[in-house]
Order: sequence, then C-alpha cells, then structure tokens
Amino acid sequence: MNETIGKTTDQTTDQTTGETAPRTGERADLLAKLAETRHFLRFTARDLTDEQARRRTTDSELTIGGLIKHVAATERGWADFIVTGPSALGDFDSMTEADFAARVDGFRLLPGETLAGVLADYDETARRTDGLVVSLPDLDAAQPLPKAPWFEPGASCSARRALVHIIAETAQHAGHADIIRESLDGAKSMG
Repeated sequence: MNETIGKTTDQTTDQTTGETAPRTGERADLLAKLAETRHFLRFTARDLTDEQARRRTTDSELTIGGLIKHVAATERGWADFIVTGPSALGDFDSMTEADFAARVDGFRLLPGETLAGVLADYDETARRTDGLVVSLPDLDAAQPLPKAPWFEPGASCSARRALVHIIAETAQHAGHADIIRESLDGAKSMG
C-alpha cells in the first residue's frame, strides 16, 4: 500500500511510462477509459505513411493525422484548464483571424509535420494527463469556464467533468478516424 493523494490505495506502475496509478476506484476508471479511447484513436493510424495520414477520404476536411493532432491539443488544453483555469482554453471574444486559422490548422497534418511526430506529442500529452489524474488532490475542484458561445455564462467545470470531456472527445474522434481509415484502405478498428 502506498500513500497517495491523502488516501491509502493499491498502486500499479505502467511499465512503459513508469507512472504510478491507482488500480481501483474512480481515478483508475478514468485512466482505463482514457487509455482505451486513446488506443482506438492510435490504432487507426497503424502502418500509415505520412501521406496517408494527411489524406482526406470523405467529404469532411478531417484526416487521421489531423485528428490525432487535434485530440492531443484538446487534451492538453483541458488538462491545463484543470490546473490553471480558463486562460488555458483561450478567450473566444478576443480571437483574431489568425487565431481562427490556427484552430483550423490544428486539424491538419501540416507540411513538415509527421505522423510519428504527432503520435509522439500525443504520447507525451497522455503521460502528462495521466500523471495529473493520479496527483490531483480533488476531482471536484472546479475552474470557471471562459466566455464562449458554447459555454453557459458564469458556468464552471470540475476536474472530473474536464476529464470526462477529454474521454468523450477522444472517443468521438476515434470514430471519425475509423471511418476515414476504412475509406482509405478498408482497415477497421473493430469488426
């Protein structure tokens, strides 16, 4: 038994990252679901070239490489939000055209970017988020949400809800990536 976050819990160590995580309870459940959704997103990129990772296969602008890049940035932003508050998500009201263009580029594997590079960035983001889940003193701790048309004015978001949002975002985009991959070469994540 190890003393962690003010409570005694059984611990397990991830052999690839060295991170220590709880084996039971809510935090373990969150980490397990995060790992599962990340796996399905990453699995869609197996054996792809950079060119294939950039290829659009549907009417959508989405690509597998771009989706992985976007999900990593989104996870990083919400993890930063948990720690530092609304400034981590940006101020919608003060966004410039360049800011909007950068958001669009966040869905694209740009020239000079590689699938291996975005996957490595995603791995680093995942390690950081997983460490945050283990070390947070309180999943109920909340931060105010920034002003944006998609947030209720004056609303706040707990660390738990932010983590659930990361899981939902990853799962949604893993589904998008699966459709793109199947359209690309017939490969599927499941089935």
